[in-house]
Parts: sequence; structure tokens; C-alpha cells
Amino acid sequence: MTVIHVQGRRNSMNVQKVMWALGELALGYRREDVGGSFGYPDDYPARNPNRVVPTLQDGELVMWDSNACVRYLARTYGHGGLWPEETRTLAHADQWMDWQATSAGPAFMRVFINQIRRSSEQADQAQMAAGLKGCARCYELLDDHLSKQPYVAGDEFSMGDIPIGTMSYRYLALEIERPALAHVDAWYQRLAERAAYQHHVMIPFGRNPEEWQAAEDENARLQ
Repeated sequence: MTVIHVQGRRNSMNVQKVMWALGELALGYRREDVGGSFGYPDDYPARNPNRVVPTLQDGELVMWDSNACVRYLARTYGHGGLWPEETRTLAHADQWMDWQATSAGPAFMRVFINQIRRSSEQADQAQMAAGLKGCARCYELLDDHLSKQPYVAGDEFSMGDIPIGTMSYRYLALEIERPALAHVDAWYQRLAERAAYQHHVMIPFGRNPEEWQAAEDENARLQ
């Protein structure tokens, strides 16, 4: 039986992308608490020179970058499912994964860091405002796209839904102003019915640095 080793804390959004993919593929795994308050093993930079999480190991293969890890798992173990067989559908899945990394993700992190990871005294309000504006623009674009189809790459769930779907759990749970997103909300409800999404992504993360740390402590060692 294939057993994938993942290094990264359970409440990391990027780790959750990989864990959700593993759950969808019903692959065996072992996750090790690394990063954040757990720190890094001495040999970690040799495995991941970026010194961030996650790092994935499958046999002799060691790799990093969450979206690349999701692609690897989908391509290796999910043909016809997470990895679409139809060329155009696969291209669209790839497109939306990169869009999350380059457009929606940076805007969201400006909001998340200042809302959750920094205290009210440390928060950069100008950065927060720019992030909210960027998120609104990106999610309105996504909402229009999802008005035409149920999933980001087409009619079926695929790897393309995983990066933005992972981020959307947090975006839709934050106590912030958001535009009306009827089609995003319907898509999110479809994701929330998936057992792997419930287990690996829908993890409480708190409302401030103290609650974030408490949630990280609570999730220590859980698989």
C-alpha cells in the first residue's frame, strides 16, 4: 500500500491542499507536524530549501510547493478523477490552480495575516484594505465563472478546485465584508459535502493570534 509522507502542520492552508488531495484519492499517508510553532527538523532545508511547508515524499521522490504536490498526486494516482482526461478540462484545471497562486492567493493573504495572524495593534490597515479589494475582484470573477458550470474546470470536481477551495473555507468564514457570491456559495456547499474536505480543510482557525495558536495546539498530532 502506498504511504505518502507529508511534513507540515495541519492548520497550514498549503498543507491542507495536499491532505485534501490525499483524502480524495484514498491514499495512505503519514503527516508530521512541521512549521509554525512546531519548528523544523535540522535536515529540513536539504529536503525543502524554501523552509516552508508542505514537503511531500512518495518513495524516493521528495518535492515541495503545494500546487505542484497536488498536481503530482492527481497525475500519478487520479487519472480520470482529480486529473481530467480531456485536454481542455485539464488545461482549465491548471489555469485555475495558477490563478489561485498568483492572483487570488496574494490578495487573500493580505487579509488573513492582518485579520488573524497579527494583533489589532500590529495590523496594517492599508494592506488589509488592499487585500479586501483584491479578494472582492477575484471572487466576483470566480462567481461569474461558476455561474456557467458547477466546478472550476467544468462539470466534474478536479484538482482545479483544490487550491481555491481550500482558501475559500477561510475567506468565507472570516468576519469581513464580501460581495454577494451566490454561485461561489453554491460551489462551496458542494465542496463542503465531501468527506475529505470536511476532515482536512474545515478546521477552525480562530479570530486572532491567540485563538490561532490554540487551534494549532489542538490539532497537534492529529492525522
